[in-house]
Amino acid sequence: MKNLLVIFLTLIALFSCKAQLPPGEYTSTNKKAISLFESALKSYNSRDDKSAISDLTKAIEKDPNFIEPHFLLAQIYSEANQKQQAIDEYVKALEINPKFDKKTFYNLANLEASIGKYAEAKKDYETYLKYQNLNPDAKEHAERQLANCNFAIDAMKNPVPFDPKNMGEGINSQYDEYFPAVTADEQTFLYTRNNRTEKMDLQEDFLISKKANGVWQKSSLIGSGINTNGNEGAPCLSADGQILFFVACAEMDGGYGPNRKGYGSCDVFYAQKVGENWGKTYNLGPNINSKFFESQPSFSADGKTLYFVSNRLGGVGSTDIFYSSLGEDGGWSAPRNLGTKINTRGKEESVYIHPDGKTIYFGSDGHVGMGGLDLYVSRMNDKGDWSEPVNLGYPINTYGDENSVMVGATGDVAYFASNRVGGSGGLDLYKFDLYEAVRPGKITYVKGKVYDVRSKQPLGAHFELIDLATGKPVIESDANSGNGEFLVCLPVDKNYALNVSHPGYLFYSENFALTELADKSKPFLMDVPMQPIDTGSVIELKNVFFETAKYDLKPESKAELNKLVAFLNVNKTMKGELSGHTDNVGDKKMNMTLSLNRAKAVYDYLVANGIDAKRLTYKGFGDTRPKVKNDSDVNRAINRRTEFKVTGK
Repeated sequence: MKNLLVIFLTLIALFSCKAQLPPGEYTSTNKKAISLFESALKSYNSRDDKSAISDLTKAIEKDPNFIEPHFLLAQIYSEANQKQQAIDEYVKALEINPKFDKKTFYNLANLEASIGKYAEAKKDYETYLKYQNLNPDAKEHAERQLANCNFAIDAMKNPVPFDPKNMGEGINSQYDEYFPAVTADEQTFLYTRNNRTEKMDLQEDFLISKKANGVWQKSSLIGSGINTNGNEGAPCLSADGQILFFVACAEMDGGYGPNRKGYGSCDVFYAQKVGENWGKTYNLGPNINSKFFESQPSFSADGKTLYFVSNRLGGVGSTDIFYSSLGEDGGWSAPRNLGTKINTRGKEESVYIHPDGKTIYFGSDGHVGMGGLDLYVSRMNDKGDWSEPVNLGYPINTYGDENSVMVGATGDVAYFASNRVGGSGGLDLYKFDLYEAVRPGKITYVKGKVYDVRSKQPLGAHFELIDLATGKPVIESDANSGNGEFLVCLPVDKNYALNVSHPGYLFYSENFALTELADKSKPFLMDVPMQPIDTGSVIELKNVFFETAKYDLKPESKAELNKLVAFLNVNKTMKGELSGHTDNVGDKKMNMTLSLNRAKAVYDYLVANGIDAKRLTYKGFGDTRPKVKNDSDVNRAINRRTEFKVTGK
């Protein structure tokens, strides 16, 4: 009786439509064929597929019109991922009787779509959808897959440029390499390797490679402070390479690795770089992490937003993309769902925010695409809304699952993992030229070191990049406290003020006019000498602007002047002299008057914003104190300046 129940339940699983046959009856009357089929069912339920296949083959030989053995063979081959063999069996069943079970067309189409047979799958989905009284979930899935087939057929007729290159033996090995991350200057490359052993199928660690003469050098383990005997995965480097975000998951014993504590499932951790070494790792805390799954972090170059993937409550599908903002107090806001423009009822993962701050790349199986997990791009507009995602196209996307794409700061090169033929073994990392239509916005960057001008010791100074048009900070970061190194991304087509500050030092300012920059891909390389606060120390206010031959402050000057106000409010006993300087063009007497009036304009602004007038003086020097010779337009521009000198502490 028990065996009959097992057979009956298996048949129910195999056939969704039983109207054609009374319970317990088959499409064959051949007793030997039926006996072999029932024997095969027993073997199948005992996980003895080899015996089941043998008996099913014999049953078909006894009765070539016996449909049920073909269905069970298709089931066995599907479970063994032998998809073409499963397809062949469904086709044979349909040749015997195409009206036996309407879901045959659905199962067949799913298999065909999964190996890229889109034209065949389209035909079979359309046939299935013509039937009445369909299962609502299956019908919805078939309609979605039919849309995928139509998209895929068109995409394959119109392929996008794609020529991936293996990243070479310096990066790849006999093991699996995946989840790439790279700094904005593309000089440091970080990724995950699964150093599996005979005892362990999964042993994930991070490796790092440096570029020398345009070639990635032999990678090495990132260090014991990050790598443990547990698994570390999904790394994300901040654009300047100074902060590492990564994921650790609770192992069987409930731990997240040595000295790490989590909130459940997988959590996001971070560490900061000190000199050339990584500091202690920290959990991002309960606002980011939960008892649910959090993974695949991506940190915006402005240092303000973390994107990540989670299956927490409040999602749209099985896994969604969320984001959290870093507050002025250093705490993370409650995560918010990225919204239904991006997230679907399916699965979204592998989110990557480009350093331009407004372009994301991600994987999804919920948007119309090639069928499995495809890669998409979406752009944020000035209102903060995301555009309709665009599929990256074929052959970047295929019928398989694509994920872990990462686009370099220049926007023209992308990186991804693949197990394609010709690799070193397993998944290898590849790079390819990203075609124009799906590239992010252009950026450049400023890079260098911060140091004490007297002692030459490095300083971990704070950087703030301000949009001069709005006066609002767009990027904040800190130099490496061990070696003073910094890198700040500069989205092009805007003008910026750069402010560098450190306790006990005068602030440093620089101006980047990128709206008229000819070569926007060329980075700015500069060191920042910080002056200790001392009587006689001078700073140039490089972001104080006047109209030609006038002394009215331009609105763009407010950002810098507000920084000076804040600086004087912190250093409440400091006194200073404001000085104006011109080039040697024009009447010397008029230049002297102009420089005096410009210095007074800054003085008036400071006083109007709460600075005691007794702490300030102002002078005009005309062209009497040039920094460089007035022998070119560039040099004359350097000599036109406003300065602040400390006259008392």
